[in-house]
Amino acid sequence: MAVAFVTGGTRGIGLAVAQALIARGDSVVVTGSTVESAQRAETALALAAGDATRVMGVGCDVRDAADVRRAMTAAVQRFAGLDVLVNNAGVGVGAPIADLDAAEWHRLIDTNLTGVFHSTQAAIPHLRARGGGFIVNISSLAGKNAFAGGAAYCATKAGLDAFSEALMQELRYDGIRVAHVCPGSVATGFNNRPPDAGADWKLHAEDVAAVVVHLLSHPARSLPSRVEIRPAQPPRK
Repeated sequence: MAVAFVTGGTRGIGLAVAQALIARGDSVVVTGSTVESAQRAETALALAAGDATRVMGVGCDVRDAADVRRAMTAAVQRFAGLDVLVNNAGVGVGAPIADLDAAEWHRLIDTNLTGVFHSTQAAIPHLRARGGGFIVNISSLAGKNAFAGGAAYCATKAGLDAFSEALMQELRYDGIRVAHVCPGSVATGFNNRPPDAGADWKLHAEDVAAVVVHLLSHPARSLPSRVEIRPAQPPRK
């Protein structure tokens, strides 16, 4: 089966994606913002897999290109290659532009957009060495449906959408397929909200993970390059 590298794979959507990939028999590397969080995820995933040899957790700051290269190199050395990159690591903040601290703006840009650039650039040579592969970027419907108080977050996701479309065109003839998944509201602990906030109508992380797995199993002759997934019955306005 495949070897997958999942950024931000210690909780929420990233952890659900890692669990789904483990369930289908893949070997999975998850990154966390701290070594401790990565180790906890590795332990939990290994227990679920029943096979610790198929799981690796790595502390990695996606904002740091050298740190990303170090993590990617360790993953490739451990599993002798790379087939799938899932760019999931992301942060959010809600504040009007007039009140937004410049440091927070840069934190969002550096994590949600530049971090994807770093991970993608580190992965491409390894995917090419395999003769192809798949890159899945976890974006958001906020990339095209902007909302007040979310300008910074929405801007990063709009940028990620454009990045993904361009990357798809650059890599398609290398046998590397690129897709971006754009969820609506998901009941996770993202942006410091309680994980079950609105869980009665919001998407669950497992819903997004199921889309990622479906993309990876899609026939090689076709590519759903942008996939939108939203709650079936959100509250009426």
